[in-house]
Amino acid sequence: MNDLVEVRAGVYRDSVSLMRVSRALSARPGVSVALVAMATGLNVEMARDLGFAVPATATPGDLLIAIRAGDGDELAAAAADLEFQLSERAAGSGSGAAGPGALPRTTRSAARSAEATVALVSVPGEHAFAEAMDAVEAGLSVMVFSDNMPVDQEILLKDRAGERGVLVMGPDCGTAVIGGAGLGFANVLRPGPVGVVAASGTGAQQVTCLLDLAGVGVGHVLGVGGRDLSAEVGGRSTVQALRALDADPATELIVLISKPPAPEVARAVRDCVFGDGGLAKPVVTALLGPGQDDLTAAAEKALSALGLPVPEWPHWPAPQASETAQASQAARASQAAQASQAAQASQAAQGGGPLHGLYSGGTLCTEAELIVRAMLGTDRPPGSGTDQPPGFETARFVDFGADEYTRGRAHPMIDPALRLEALAAVDRGVVLLDVVLGHGADPDPAASLAPALARAVGRGVAAVVALVGTDGDPQGLRAQAARLNEAGAAVFTSNAAAARHAARLAVP
Repeated sequence: MNDLVEVRAGVYRDSVSLMRVSRALSARPGVSVALVAMATGLNVEMARDLGFAVPATATPGDLLIAIRAGDGDELAAAAADLEFQLSERAAGSGSGAAGPGALPRTTRSAARSAEATVALVSVPGEHAFAEAMDAVEAGLSVMVFSDNMPVDQEILLKDRAGERGVLVMGPDCGTAVIGGAGLGFANVLRPGPVGVVAASGTGAQQVTCLLDLAGVGVGHVLGVGGRDLSAEVGGRSTVQALRALDADPATELIVLISKPPAPEVARAVRDCVFGDGGLAKPVVTALLGPGQDDLTAAAEKALSALGLPVPEWPHWPAPQASETAQASQAARASQAAQASQAAQASQAAQGGGPLHGLYSGGTLCTEAELIVRAMLGTDRPPGSGTDQPPGFETARFVDFGADEYTRGRAHPMIDPALRLEALAAVDRGVVLLDVVLGHGADPDPAASLAPALARAVGRGVAAVVALVGTDGDPQGLRAQAARLNEAGAAVFTSNAAAARHAARLAVP
């Protein structure tokens, strides 16, 4: 085997583009390992675990390249492709359009040289505060895509933004739509009269995608960050965003979405919306929690508020157990093994066994856990881990988009590796997971997920997928649904419906 290890000092690329470079190189003939990433501690450790000799001088501000190939020619070809991939992505960003000497060196100087009103910050969490504050001081609203920002910095940033009359979306704001233009993870939505304020990225995506499937458009999605309705942050950006949409003449209906908020903050926000001197426009709320509306119910209430009918949300039932077993075995098993797998799949379809929630979206994970635990008769709050309600073995939900899983690596909506590992370890019961489409997400999630689901179904696991997307998304909603369904999964465009189906399968 031949190795190439290189550290390029002071060369920065965002983690999403580098992950895609790594994937492209890994797919080349003869290449067994390709890691192209910023030289963070986690990435350096990962490279060393793979057997690469990474220089001790590598710092998080350097670009780390580690490629292993079968022979020298294959390694040289991979190295040439690396340079092409890096140059193509740099050119695609438009960063060199005015020449290297003309590039601004700070966010504030960039704001002076462009007619901008919004800045998007996507840098490692420890550096996000400085860049976001620079944008606020330049008079820009800012979307902070970065996560892992300390909460005290978030509060300082939002207080200063309030003083400056601009809005902070984030930190950890994965989704926003400004005047129809998507930022971060953004679905292709038709324009329309609905405005959304969301302390949740995937929650906003679920509601807006359902509205789009019902023929209703969205003008703005103002993400405020998952902690905005916490007791510490106190809804600072939520209140500001609600008032901005209330003043927007093109917005006819506002939808407010949040993962479970702090009770006192939820009361204060409701007073802002419905109390004396509240908003003039109608507001539909989806503040998740026990006894509260789920996201699908909120979308349906929004349709009703607009005087529109509620459709049957598209879904694709799982193939019959015998069909699933035959499909999964056709290329790799004998007739005897096929019969055994069919029997296992039939047993899974009848229900029973542990339920594994493997999610990439935090709010979707919380919503599913709330629904499943309510159906199974346990009132433990989401995130409490494993418990054993009557008639049920185990319920466990994991949000692979949580901060502890994204330090030093791409979000699971982009990089499915951790979820695929977890799915491979499921050998019985029911697996429930989300697949979120749109710009910024995996360009073809079914390519890796469908084979993994087929193998799980072949082991006797019942598979249920919540597919969040629109017909306009680049991945193709119905094409993705068909491939996941052919792998043996029941596919739902409503996460709430998927969770209820999974709970019914888990307990006969």
